[in-house]
Amino acid sequence: MGEPALDKPVLEMRSITKTFPGVKALSDVTLSVKQGEIHAICGENGAGKSTLMKVLSGVYPHGSYDGEIYFQGELCEFKDIRASESRGIVIIHQELALVPYLSIAENIFLGNEHATRGVISWNETLRHAKQLLKRVGLPDRPTTRVADIGVGKQQLVEIAKALSKEVKLLILDEPTAALNDEDSRKLLDLILEFKAAGISCIIISHKLNEITRVADSITILRDGGTIETLSVSDGEVSEDRIIRGMVGRDLENRFPDREEYTGPDSGEIAFAVEDWTVHHPIDQHRKIVDGVSINVRRGEIVGIAGLMGAGRTELAMSVFGRSYGRDISGTVHKDGKEIRTRTVPEAIGHGIAYVTEDRKRYGLNLIDNINRNISLTALPKVARRGVINEHEETRVAESFRKTMNIKAPTVFEGVGKLSGGNQQKVVLSKWIFAGPDVLILDEPTRGIDVGAKFEIYTVINQLAAEGKAVVFISSELPELLGMCDRIYTMSAGRLTGEIPREDATQELLMRHMTMDKTSNGVGAGS
Repeated sequence: MGEPALDKPVLEMRSITKTFPGVKALSDVTLSVKQGEIHAICGENGAGKSTLMKVLSGVYPHGSYDGEIYFQGELCEFKDIRASESRGIVIIHQELALVPYLSIAENIFLGNEHATRGVISWNETLRHAKQLLKRVGLPDRPTTRVADIGVGKQQLVEIAKALSKEVKLLILDEPTAALNDEDSRKLLDLILEFKAAGISCIIISHKLNEITRVADSITILRDGGTIETLSVSDGEVSEDRIIRGMVGRDLENRFPDREEYTGPDSGEIAFAVEDWTVHHPIDQHRKIVDGVSINVRRGEIVGIAGLMGAGRTELAMSVFGRSYGRDISGTVHKDGKEIRTRTVPEAIGHGIAYVTEDRKRYGLNLIDNINRNISLTALPKVARRGVINEHEETRVAESFRKTMNIKAPTVFEGVGKLSGGNQQKVVLSKWIFAGPDVLILDEPTRGIDVGAKFEIYTVINQLAAEGKAVVFISSELPELLGMCDRIYTMSAGRLTGEIPREDATQELLMRHMTMDKTSNGVGAGS
């Protein structure tokens, strides 16, 4: 099938303004998406991207915003999500809305069941689910539980669910944020197939290389307003050009300059994990981490690279108070002495902090404010005789709000209302306040724009310059190459390489990350 003409707007959003108490999230925003086009929306965290899509999809109903929405030439006043979906507008949020203990088929048709007089036809459900799974390239059986498939496949289930609603405009909010490079490539190829079939797509993403690969047009938002819309076919788009529009300035260097730690104990090993083995919490015969040994020196940033399922997060969580796994063996050393980290309080007591990859589930109390979230890891510092000094707690939080550039009117703002980048700054503030010697950072910039990334990189470099030992886990290879002194690679739970900064390349890292489990590539630059 040939590509449809990209000249007729399927969507027009005119002068959209959305205000929350004390904050104007959107101000006179315009957006035009052509029929059969892939249209990217870029902007820093808090620029208004997700808010605009929630207006479009009916999450924020008509009457709660100013402006007009035209879809397929008709004025639309969506009162809820069901109303927008009935017109073929389907949004897939960054946090996937799947029920883990239901099957793939049940999730696809949840709320949209094949039923007659309240009785579900399972034969029709499974038949239709098989067709949809084939269309998105997912080989799993429709009776498989969603909890038993990886996040990349879960993303495909969400897309199959959208297709079941006869989607005409598919909105994807950070669709590849939690995916590895291979799964990301497959998803982007699928979106290109939808384009060829005449389905229009809106993509919100911070991965600029992916945007420039698949998008036809790019609209840039900044501070709740439309800055410009760029046409990729006109040859006016580059990553630097997009960044300039997003942040209002050039970022000549994506990674800040590094000041080396020169303390008397510089070069000494501050933290080491030796022969660390972790078994799956349910399948006790399955090793998730297999005999891993790593070390970090004072003032050093050491990366851990690996594809999804390599065991990076499981290694970090099991070391930090045995938060994952069972039948854990191996030793942990700090400053040359063996320590026990059997519980989270015990790990914190030894000066170890862990910034989780899932900030909303494990890193923050979303229903509480910035103030309380920052003080949680070190309450004794703001208490006397077991009573919290609220004035001191607020003073500490206000100090972090300013130094970390957390964009919020006050420290009493709920963290659930903050953008992803500002939430991550709160998580980092919480652990910095605890005063750790060792920081384990697990995907610290996931789903964060380039401007906020630079600020977080600056904080990490500052911590290293103060003599902290930093473990940096990331799925973005350029990030590891730009930030780390050494990089360990993992594959299928085993260590496959240890590569110094001067020898590291994306190609070399990927070769080690894809090594067979029986291979042994450990060694400097091997």
